Amino acid sequence: MIRDQEFIKNPNVPGPTKEEVRCIVICKSDVKPEDVVVDIGCGTGGLTLEFAKKAKTVYSIDINHEAIITTQQNLEKHGLTGNVKVIEGDGFDILDKIEKFDLLVIGGSGGKLPLLIEKGYNKLNNNGRIIIMAILLETCAEAISSLENLSLKPDVVNVSISKGEITKRGTMMLARNPITIISARKSI
Repeated sequence: MIRDQEFIKNPNVPGPTKEEVRCIVICKSDVKPEDVVVDIGCGTGGLTLEFAKKAKTVYSIDINHEAIITTQQNLEKHGLTGNVKVIEGDGFDILDKIEKFDLLVIGGSGGKLPLLIEKGYNKLNNNGRIIIMAILLETCAEAISSLENLSLKPDVVNVSISKGEITKRGTMMLARNPITIISARKSI
């Protein structure tokens, strides 16, 4: 796992997804070497880089031009450009240009989460997975409802992580923003 401090960051781009959260997402994703992954709302590329180490192909998508540049810089820095296609644009529109895939990861939806989930579901291979990461309660509710409307059974995990900072008196635990990881598997 790439450590948080090893990423190039940009003040105008969210991320990277924190290391501990990336660990959980990778585990929940059940990613395999033959998988094709679509990462919508890639930000600085934290998850894109982790999937690039494990999957056959990764489509890394963001509407934010600076996010695309930062993700590309991080891929180059870590030597992971070979199997990643970095695409600038609206994830909803880009999904039309991608054939079937095995894993859809949504870290940012631009207010189109139900549409992204439905369109992504229709392009998922059998046994494909959808993972949504949410920091807003409203996004969680929207994701769960959207997955249930597709007759999927969502798995919902809320993660609160604190990192220790060494001080003169001892170790002070500093909380990070809680995040909810919603996942589901398509089986026909």
